[in-house]
Formats: sequence, C-alpha cells, structure tokens
Amino acid sequence: MQIRFDDRVALVTGAAQGIGRAIATALVEAGATAHLADIDAAGVAATAAEIGATAHAVDLGSGQAAQSLVADIVSSDGRLDLLVHAAGGVRGQVGRPIEAISEADWRVIFAANVDSAFWLAQAAAPVMKQAGYGRVVTISSGAGLRPSLTGIQAYSSAKHALVGLTKQLAWEFGPHGITVNSVAPGFVRSNPATERQWESYGPEGQKRLVEGIHTRRLGTAADIAAATLFFLSEQAGWITGQVLSVDGGRS
Repeated sequence: MQIRFDDRVALVTGAAQGIGRAIATALVEAGATAHLADIDAAGVAATAAEIGATAHAVDLGSGQAAQSLVADIVSSDGRLDLLVHAAGGVRGQVGRPIEAISEADWRVIFAANVDSAFWLAQAAAPVMKQAGYGRVVTISSGAGLRPSLTGIQAYSSAKHALVGLTKQLAWEFGPHGITVNSVAPGFVRSNPATERQWESYGPEGQKRLVEGIHTRRLGTAADIAAATLFFLSEQAGWITGQVLSVDGGRS
C-alpha cells in the first residue's frame, strides 16, 4: 500500500521536535504541503527549513491563536486537508503526590494537551466542512488509556480527555466527510522530557519497562509517524473515532 499526499495541505502541531517533527517529515516526504506549528519558535523554524515546510511560532492555548493560524494557512494555500495535533507534553513537570499539585500545575497541562486540540478543531471545522473532506489525528498516549508512567495526574487526565474529545469530534464531523482518530504512543524516547523520564528509571527500571513490551524494544518517533500517516490516508477513509495503541504490545 502506497500512501501519498501530493495534493494535500497539512498542519502538524508540536513539530519542532520529537513525534511532531517525525510526522511532519514523513508528510513532506509523501508529497504534502506542510505547515508546522510550535511554541518553540527557533525549533519549528529549524525543522521547517530542513524539511521544506512553513513554520508558525504560536502558543495554541487560546481560540484566537488557533483561528489565526488556520486563517494564515488558508490564506496561503486555500485549504486545510490534514490536521495532526502532536503538541502537548508534561510542561516540565514530574510525578509528585497529589497534595503537592497547584492549580497552575494542573491547568497548564490541560491547556497544552486538551484546550489546544479543541481550539484547533474548532478553527479547522468550517474549512473542512466546506470542502466536504478532512482528516484529523490527535496524538494522545498510553497515558490516555491507563495510568501514566510519568506519575503526573494532570497528564493522564488530559490524555484521557483528549481521547474523549477525539471520539466526540468523530461523531460530529463524520457526516461532513471528516474523520477523527487518535494515535496513542507507548514510551518513545523522542525529546528532552522523555529522555529525562528514561534516565529517571535507572538501569533496572529501564530493563523492566522493555521486558514489559511484547516486542522487547522501545518505539521510535518514526513508528508513531507511520501509524499517523495511515489515519491521514485515503485508505483509512472509513475509519473514524478510533484510538490506535502504537506501543509494541504491553504486558
């Protein structure tokens, strides 16, 4: 099965590094016209320059920012066919007892992982509905299906909420020719935050983690990108509201 996007315009958020960068790279290699968004202005500019895409430095924590981003893309290319929301993460936090969590700690993770996904979908909806076509993929997490290895209450809660939002949007958008699905990665060493998490486990914890995976290896950002491109493809046109665990199997 060959997957191509030669006539498609795509937006990938969280594209400065890690999984978002891998997805953006794969889309460009498959022929898409790609727009990359990230709060890291220098990082997203460097990625875009390297792969031949357009960079947008933006904090997607507000509806107005999302509306402006989509408007810029439509102004530039006349449409938006594919939306991948890979932005999010733990915002520098580590696992702590619930008593130690402030309101700001809780809210910043929801803003990054859930609010931004909602605002982007809201901004993209009129464009995709008018075209009668769209593909939306959220990058959730195994932490959206079970307790999080990070130990961060807000992160697990936010990713569970993102899965719920994905399913609700699939129901709403389906009659308009728009599919909405989610890829839920297992543990992938793809950015500084996941490297810190990996190091925190120590040799014994790392060994236990790998032994708990059926394939006995960690995943890569490219593994996640491959699953994402399938959901974005024409071949996945009758698949919506689904969450695909890409985690090598977990015991």
